[in-house]
Amino acid sequence: MRAAVLRAADLPAPYADSRPLSLESVPVPSPRTGEVLVRVERAGLCHSDLSVIDGSRVRPLPMALGHEATGVVERVGDGVDDVRPGDHVVLVFVPSCGSCRACSAGRPALCYRGADANGTGDLLHGPAVLATSEGERINHHLGVSAFARYAVVARESVVVIDDDVPFDVAAMFGCAALTGIGAVLNTAHVTEGQSVVVFGLGAVGLMAVMAAAQVAGTTVIAIDPLAAKQDLALRCGARQAGSPEEAAGLVAAATDGGADVVIEAVGSGRVLEAGLQLLARGGAVVSVGLPHPDQQISVQALQFAGMGRRLLGCYMGDAVPGRDIPAYLDLWRQGKLPVELLHTDTRPLDDLNESLDALAEGRVVRRIFTLG
Repeated sequence: MRAAVLRAADLPAPYADSRPLSLESVPVPSPRTGEVLVRVERAGLCHSDLSVIDGSRVRPLPMALGHEATGVVERVGDGVDDVRPGDHVVLVFVPSCGSCRACSAGRPALCYRGADANGTGDLLHGPAVLATSEGERINHHLGVSAFARYAVVARESVVVIDDDVPFDVAAMFGCAALTGIGAVLNTAHVTEGQSVVVFGLGAVGLMAVMAAAQVAGTTVIAIDPLAAKQDLALRCGARQAGSPEEAAGLVAAATDGGADVVIEAVGSGRVLEAGLQLLARGGAVVSVGLPHPDQQISVQALQFAGMGRRLLGCYMGDAVPGRDIPAYLDLWRQGKLPVELLHTDTRPLDDLNESLDALAEGRVVRRIFTLG
């Protein structure tokens, strides 16, 4: 099979010229005990992929990238009796062990064993199974490595879905939907009548806009420097949209003393600081984006105890994937989450490097790839 392999991080843009991802021919791996072989049908390109390519997220190389995907189960390993060949699945980029401190507390997105495996490029149940024909190890990206025709993943990395969900739709539920919708419903617990500001209108931010707009009586304000994304946010349910320079004025005009919730989906320390200043007393900023590790924030400490403001971290939308993916798909079926609006187009894997530039420049929201 072909797999998109990253061998050197921090190559310069434009990526259409530097071509950080090489499409290499590698043997199709076999599932071990507790694992599943999935035929990947669609994979989405996400900023988390770009953050590995530009060096913001340091990962062991070489690595086969891709972490947002859907496909069909081809084969299961020993010990897997609740997933069968032919099942349609969404892949999940944090496999949860079910027994660590985080999993026991009902927060599988923060699984310790899953995080360790993702950090080393391994799988939850054992070392990496991807390799070149010569035996060179290729690390897994977040336990998935979806930019390939086949993926061996832990059973805990798949959620079975109904087989009538279009692949182009289902792919977006493995990362963008889990993260953006979960930030609103699981982390911020947005309630009726609250005001919600979303900074950063990529796929994750726009999913947050959709989710917040479905809560009765909410006022959703969407912020992004690109006018096209502002317009898209209005179609996704935002009441108002504008640029970062307009954010303070929009919030002041639409709320009584500040926003209840600010969703930061940019990955910027400066936006986190700005978001805190837009909050009402008792409000919360939810940090969803992935800033470069070198970024720091500087805020007045008194606003937390003195004004009751909160800064909440959110990874993978604080999701319980087996619960949330079917629930979010139900909302999509009811017409409450028009995720098709976020689907820019579907391309062959050969267009991957050029698409990195389109993503970095904000020219696409969610580009989906075929793997055949």
